[in-house]
Amino acid sequence: MTVALEPPNIKTATETRVYGIRHHGPGSARSLRAALDEFVPDAILIEGPSDADPLVALAASEHMHPPVALLAYSTAAPSNAAFWPFAVFSPEWQAITWAAAHNVTATFCDLPASQTIGVKPAEDERREQGDPLVRLAAAAGYDDAERWWDAIVESTSDAESFDAITEAMASLRETSYIDSRTLQREAYMRQTLRKAVKAGSQRIAVVCGAWHAPALTGTLGPATADARLLKGLPKTKTSLTWVPWTHSRLASRSGYGAGITSPGWYHHLFTETEHPIVRWLTKVARVLRAEDLPVSSAHVIESVRLTETLAAMRSRPLAGLSEVTEATRAVLCDGDDVLLALITNKLVVGEKLGSVPDETPTVPLDADLRARARTLRLKQTPSATKLDLDLRKSNDLAKSQLLHRLLLIGIGWGTITDSEVRSTGTFRETWTLEWQPEFSVSVVEAAMWGTTVEAAAEAKILDRAHKDDTTLGELTNLLERALIADLASVLPQLLKTVETTAALDHDVAHLLAAVPPLTRTMRYGDVRGTDTAAITHVADSLLVRICAGLGSAVGNLDDDSASTLRTLIDDTHASVMTRDDATTSDRWMTALESISHRSDVHGLLVGRIVRLLRDAGRISESDSATRLSHALSIGAEPAAKAAWVEGFLAGGGLLLVHDRELLRLLDDWLASLGGQDFIDALPLLRRTFGSFETGERHAIGQAVRSPGTTQRNSVQQVDRERGRIAMQAVAQILGVQK
Repeated sequence: MTVALEPPNIKTATETRVYGIRHHGPGSARSLRAALDEFVPDAILIEGPSDADPLVALAASEHMHPPVALLAYSTAAPSNAAFWPFAVFSPEWQAITWAAAHNVTATFCDLPASQTIGVKPAEDERREQGDPLVRLAAAAGYDDAERWWDAIVESTSDAESFDAITEAMASLRETSYIDSRTLQREAYMRQTLRKAVKAGSQRIAVVCGAWHAPALTGTLGPATADARLLKGLPKTKTSLTWVPWTHSRLASRSGYGAGITSPGWYHHLFTETEHPIVRWLTKVARVLRAEDLPVSSAHVIESVRLTETLAAMRSRPLAGLSEVTEATRAVLCDGDDVLLALITNKLVVGEKLGSVPDETPTVPLDADLRARARTLRLKQTPSATKLDLDLRKSNDLAKSQLLHRLLLIGIGWGTITDSEVRSTGTFRETWTLEWQPEFSVSVVEAAMWGTTVEAAAEAKILDRAHKDDTTLGELTNLLERALIADLASVLPQLLKTVETTAALDHDVAHLLAAVPPLTRTMRYGDVRGTDTAAITHVADSLLVRICAGLGSAVGNLDDDSASTLRTLIDDTHASVMTRDDATTSDRWMTALESISHRSDVHGLLVGRIVRLLRDAGRISESDSATRLSHALSIGAEPAAKAAWVEGFLAGGGLLLVHDRELLRLLDDWLASLGGQDFIDALPLLRRTFGSFETGERHAIGQAVRSPGTTQRNSVQQVDRERGRIAMQAVAQILGVQK
């Protein structure tokens, strides 16, 4: 729409054109470029936070590659943040780049971020409203507003379409509810437009959401009315910057309010102007071939033909996403919706990650992270990638330390995963790296701890260690993480805190929880070249106290407490065995032996301890079988017997597969249970056997079913003479001559 404004201080009339666009619409972007080429404005006002104007110039950098987003955050509370994303096919981005290419001033005209961040919506904004575009779509015979807009606007490029869009929006606004926040935003846009006129601009282009276009066309009216709407709006001190963004975060399924269903498709439509359908379906074929699927050129040709046929049948000037999707499903995916979902994730939505220039204003911590990642050749990619590290190599060790430090400050760029490379040592780590745009806010939040990743991690870990509610187990975990992250400067303070806390803590459960992290720390110290003598001293002193207090800690426990303590004993036992130190192992085993005969200890614990002693060779197989027999004898409750069995068999069923004597004892006990006793014991037994591997359960079942397998398999002396006499007696009874 064209508006003639006559401000009193300007002799020549100012011409203003308002272009109502759809955020992230390729058709709108292409039409806008054409309209700007035709109008050639000397000032462009763009919907966006007005306090981001100093950042507009960075859009012209050769190192700025969309998708990107404006990030605004509260200086006092960085977690209070907001994003304004832009893709290459966003009309606003095209307006910015057009202005840069033609040396034209481009500014944002919406409410500043300082007046929008942290502001709760008014009561009238929380009312349920339907999408007004649904009515237009229904009038055109579409049951989906998204598909209607795609067909009418995004699949075409027409610089003359903006007047019709504004007129349609004006009609919708007459019968639609407009909330107070929208009215305030539009008032601010008009105020910004008045300032541009007063500054002497002659040809002003306004690029805004189509819904706002009618509010900015025609006579602007007196400024006093808009000033009243804006009076008293709260302000928050904010900082703004550009950050990389991804196509998946532009998708509506990510929760983004102005999201679209197919950012990858829209990017393709905007960038591939020649034969877009053919090139798109070729991309689809390439993705399917990467999955080792037989897709030929003939498939692509046939899918193109089907797409064009569907578009012709539906009277569309150009095939849209719905036609392309149907042809992909029918021809390239053979009707397989799983393959279609793969195409949707990789192409229709996509995971393209943008980039911003190094000169973009940011916190020092972010600059340090970028520099470290660049030095170590770690790329920030939005899709999950595996990273295998050999900690004997200096570069891989540095990568591991950086990723561990980031985890400490709450930036989960990498997560530890199971390695696909077979290794039994501690020198290998496997990470899954996946950069998410929201980490930009996490970096800003973490900046309060330091200006570098190392300094921030050190400050964060010491802060946590010195909190009053931090347990001994948590402290030893922090110690382990500090060593892995190579935060050598904090290790003495952490060790001192651990020793002090351990000296004051008399809870054996807390002491048990502290041992495994210390043992892992000693192991990691071997491969990372760290002196662990002090850590070994702390671990030894803890174990002495554990062995002294374990006897009193295990008596008269309920089921839940016994289960918790069993887990702690298991973990500590594994740690002691890992150390492979004769003195330490003997001390621990002696403590377990002193408990294994006690009748006042929960069966779950006694059964587990007997199993640990058996596996370590401290008691013989026959002795463990005898103890199992005693535990299952008459006198104890079935539930108590089942708890003993659960503790003894926890961790795997191979013992029953190879030791038929134990299996026979267990089978005999189960067969002897009465109806109610069996029902009482069944839940524990099901839990025990349910934890076994499938192959182990099958082998046990086969052994039970096989004749004679549950009989005693020990070697017996055979008395042939007594056997001969018995056989003669049987023959006489049966009347058989022998």
